[in-house]
Formats: sequence, C-alpha cells, structure tokens
Amino acid sequence: MPSISKKGLSMPESPIRKLVPFAEAAAKKGKKIYQLNIGQPDIKTPEAAMQAVKDNNIEVLSYSHSAGFASYREKLAKYYERNDIHVVSEDIIVTTGGSEALLFAMGTITDTGDEVIIPEPFYANYNGFAVSSGVKIVPIESSIENNFALPPISEFEQLITENTKAILLCNPGNPTGYLYTKEEVQQIADLALKHDLFVVADEVYREFTYDGVKHNSIMSIPELANNAIMVDSVSKRFSMCGARIGCLVSKNKDVITTAMKFAQARLSPPTLAQIASEAALDTPQEYFEEVNEEYTLRRNILVEGLEKMEGVKVAKPKGAFYCIAELPIKSADDFAQWLLEDFEYEGETVMVAPAAGFYSTPNTGLNQVRIAYVLKRENLERALEILEVAIKEYTSK
Repeated sequence: MPSISKKGLSMPESPIRKLVPFAEAAAKKGKKIYQLNIGQPDIKTPEAAMQAVKDNNIEVLSYSHSAGFASYREKLAKYYERNDIHVVSEDIIVTTGGSEALLFAMGTITDTGDEVIIPEPFYANYNGFAVSSGVKIVPIESSIENNFALPPISEFEQLITENTKAILLCNPGNPTGYLYTKEEVQQIADLALKHDLFVVADEVYREFTYDGVKHNSIMSIPELANNAIMVDSVSKRFSMCGARIGCLVSKNKDVITTAMKFAQARLSPPTLAQIASEAALDTPQEYFEEVNEEYTLRRNILVEGLEKMEGVKVAKPKGAFYCIAELPIKSADDFAQWLLEDFEYEGETVMVAPAAGFYSTPNTGLNQVRIAYVLKRENLERALEILEVAIKEYTSK
C-alpha cells in the first residue's frame, strides 16, 4: 500500500474541530450542546452584503482577476485609509480567506527550514500552515498571569538565528483576546528593522476592541513599509465566515509580485463572495458600535462567571471574542471529550476547545481551554452554569 507523506502525517489536527465527531454523536443522543469552542459569530451578516448577491444579474459565473476585483481592492484601500493604514489597491491581493493569505505569506518569504517566531498561545492553524510550508515555528510563551501580554523583547532577540525570517503576530489575539499596545507594536517593528526581518500581522479582529482601547496596526509604522505584511479577512468583521474572502496587504512590491504567483496558481478568489464582501464595506460604523457593545457585555458575563468558579483562572481579553481559561484539571483534552461523551446536565452540555493545540511547545496549556463568547447572553449564562457543574463533577471523580 502506498505510504502517506511525512508532511501529511505531521499535519496537526484542529483543536477546535477534532471533537466534532463526539459532538455529532452527543447530538444524536438528544443532548443540547452550547458551542463555546468555535469563533462563529451569531451576529447577523450586514444586509447589504446579502442583498448584493441577490440583486446581481450575472449570467456567467466567471473567474475574477487573480488579485481580486479591482473595484473591491480600491474600496478596501479606502477602508484601510480610514483606519490609518495608507495603502493603494496595488498593495492588496484578495485571497480565499485569511488562511490563504497566511499560506501566500509563508510561501513568499520562507524556504524549507526557515524559522518564524510567534508568541504562544497562537491561532492553532499557524501550526498547520508552518508544516505545509516546511517552516519551523519558534514559540515564545506568554503568560496568563499578565493576560498574555507581549513577552520581553530581549527574549525575542535571544531566539533570532540566521534562519529567522519573520515574526508573526495576531492582533487582537486568537485565542487570548490580547490587544497589543502601541508601544508593544513599535518594539516588534524596531526589532524587525534591527535584524532585517518581516513582520506578518494577522489583524482580522481589528474592529473588536473593548474598554476604549484602540487597535494599532503594524501597517501604520512608516519605516516598516518593506518589512510589514498584513493578513485580513471579512469572516469575523462582517460575520461572513462562509464567504471565505480575505486579503494579503504589503507595501513591499517584491512581496506582492511574488505572492501574485501563488494567487495565479490557484486562479482566483470566489466571485459571488467578492460581490458580497465589496458591498459589506458600505456597512455603517453604527453596526460595529452595536456589535462591540454586545461583545463587551458577553465578555463581562463570561469573565465574571469564570472568575466565580473555584480553581478557575481566566485572562481578561481586550479584543477579539476569545479568552483562555485555566481549569483545575490535568487534561483539557480528556475533559472536553468527557463533556460530550459522558456528561450532561438536564439534557445539556458544553463544547470547549482544548488549548494545548494553540501552543507548539509540547506539554503546554494542558489544563487550559479556549472559550469563544459568540453566544447570546442568555445562552452564555446557561453554558457557564453547565460548565461549573461539569467541573465539579469531573474533579470529584
């Protein structure tokens, strides 16, 4: 029998989706499951996006330009301008989700064996993107004790070798919800300039910031023009995860020229989804203000609820809609599976994402879970009630 590639065998499972078979089995038994494991917003997609597709009279669903619609890229540039990111349409390549933008970035700036430094915990799929690109992730651990703030720059510098090509940041962070300060972003920029490195910034949660704190983009630092690469997406911003539209943005012309080769190889991003995404850019600011107000309330419900649970430690997020909670257990993997297979409270249970998959350092985050506060407030309160009962029952076994 032919063998599977070493690369394929090395691809990590998603800590978010690997429990799906257990959830499906639980649902067949009649259990109601509150899904705290996945960042699928329940916020309504802007009507303008949906209407644009309905109103379109396309007769032939043809390819678009490999870089995406010119009209969409021009509109994106104006959107970024309003966010103090000064780029032109030629600096933008539309991609099939932020995931493809990350793959294009890695393919453009790294060779097999090159290293990328990433503060952990980080978005779990970075591990998969690194494996598929032959890249080595060099993790630098942040701590729940200080809400997962940026580790000291001196620790970053100690990790830089001749193989280091980039530093990758998710800002605001998935899975931690940490929002990097202006000073922290500048420190990373200074380090990248000092050692001639790229900075890849995953900024898909830009609009989701709380407590009056502002998002600071790596693209807003003029001297970093040739080093900065931004990854973006409509998925969370407009509650359009299924559209699968993102983009890669850089002022470095060599980066864009090279990334375009990858874009041409996959032909083009989806046409109808671009139509919806272009229309979504007309969404008024009030939409985001209402969404942020709702997520602030949900965050407060979640964090306050977790803080009341015995033995639970939680970092308070300033952005995105996730948090990491440390539970009084040894294995979050075992706990998450037990919640679905063996536990129920009044016919209901919860689904969480074990956090070990958001680290690349072995045996790290074993007693942590990522929780997404994307449920309606009443459902979130009920999920917390169930989770508290579950923790007590699990730890008393």
